[in-house]
Amino acid sequence: MFFASATFAFVMAVHPKPPELPGAPGDKIQHMIAFFTLGTLAAMGWRERRPASLFVPLAAFGGAIELVQMIPALHRYAEWADWLADMAAAAAGIGLTRLALDRLG
Repeated sequence: MFFASATFAFVMAVHPKPPELPGAPGDKIQHMIAFFTLGTLAAMGWRERRPASLFVPLAAFGGAIELVQMIPALHRYAEWADWLADMAAAAAGIGLTRLALDRLG
């Protein structure tokens, strides 16, 4: 599920004209939804790994998306704020999921 979600997020992030989402959430909200989901799935799928070892690859993935968005032919725009939103949401997803899993035993 994690890899399918990551692939979907990447394709939508680099697609020149991604489909409009219901409710038309803003760009930062879309980034946060995607990376919160990825952080949650990573924390659930790799419970034995430390949170930092989950966060770093997700932060790199978000940075890679922003770099790919710099390709002029894609007609997308890279923004530092998008990457920061990715990292904040990934950290929240990982942290809250680990907290929930710890409390559930």
